[in-house]
Amino acid sequence: MFFYLSQKLLDMAAGSAVEGFLTPLRLFRYITFRCAGAALTALVLSWWLGPSVILWLKRVKFGQDYTDRAEEAGGLQARVLSKKGVPTMGGLLIVLVLDITALAWARWNTQVLLALLSVIVLCGLGFIDDYAKITRQNSDGIREFVKLWAQGALALFTAFYLWRLPSTTTLISEVMVPFYKHPVATGGIGAAIGLVLTAATIVGSSNAVNLTDGLDGLAIGCTVIVTFVFLVLTYLAGNARAAAYLQIPHVPGAGELTVVCAAMLGASLGFLWFNCHPAQVFMGDTGSLALGGVLGMMAVLIHQPLVLVIAGGVFVAEAGSVIVQRGWFKYTKRRYGVGRRVFLMAPLHHHFEKMGWYESQIVTRFYILCVLCAVVAFSTLKIR
Repeated sequence: MFFYLSQKLLDMAAGSAVEGFLTPLRLFRYITFRCAGAALTALVLSWWLGPSVILWLKRVKFGQDYTDRAEEAGGLQARVLSKKGVPTMGGLLIVLVLDITALAWARWNTQVLLALLSVIVLCGLGFIDDYAKITRQNSDGIREFVKLWAQGALALFTAFYLWRLPSTTTLISEVMVPFYKHPVATGGIGAAIGLVLTAATIVGSSNAVNLTDGLDGLAIGCTVIVTFVFLVLTYLAGNARAAAYLQIPHVPGAGELTVVCAAMLGASLGFLWFNCHPAQVFMGDTGSLALGGVLGMMAVLIHQPLVLVIAGGVFVAEAGSVIVQRGWFKYTKRRYGVGRRVFLMAPLHHHFEKMGWYESQIVTRFYILCVLCAVVAFSTLKIR
């Protein structure tokens, strides 16, 4: 919106006496300037709206007045404070600020609209899940297969839309992998792999962030780090010279996703202000499903879905721990009659809680690991 307004004013003032006074508006043509504006706007909006949103969530009783599954399982001696009574659905704050800021500072194109569509759809899905938990006062939301179907529908719609659109068809039909500069599959085989990979990236990322959201500040802090990685990657993918130099896919229009990343960065940092230990509010599935989904969407839109696996290594480890735990438990129960566990508890952060680590220790150490994953992801830019 700001870009279009500034250009309109410049066009109207062209050749007039006030043209010289409006030349600073040319700054809105630069992505870097609009990124800075988006990040700052989102951060300030989050700080401003945060207390009111938390108060409203308490007033309408959108709080976790039940014991979560981790506490129900017992053995969390290092957990000083219970999560019971803390308002949830704080993801509404993140999504509201992200959407408003992105629409205000970005130039609207297909990539931006797809990213924001994923945020809204998955936020709605998460809201329904959180509302079901609140009304039932337990950890059981909507059924898992229902969530997977909804996420899968969004992911497949995105994949087929990008494939059928002439300007973006190569995002699906040419499969790229990290550390290698040429597509590993093209044509019909590439399209088949690309459709599956796109759907898996969006659905997997959405659920992985959701599973990571179990400790104060853990999911949102890791999201900040991974978002910064994609802020850089989207800028490079949208810049023809930088993409050619680094031998990464150039995606016209992807630069505007940098503004979305900046808005997401500011909104996430603003939310972390209230979500750090001891948390005043939880994002709930309302926020985690949306943030994970949009990270997956942006990875697809810059033709680097597998880089997200590296950058989001902490999310992958959390989701992987759940898959391994469930799979091994079912296998051993079927074979030996008694289910056995690999971890003390899954997701992975609860395993370390059971080991006696304090919540702040786990969160800080996972942040460090996430930064290391980010460094490795950046290394893919040159090792090609």
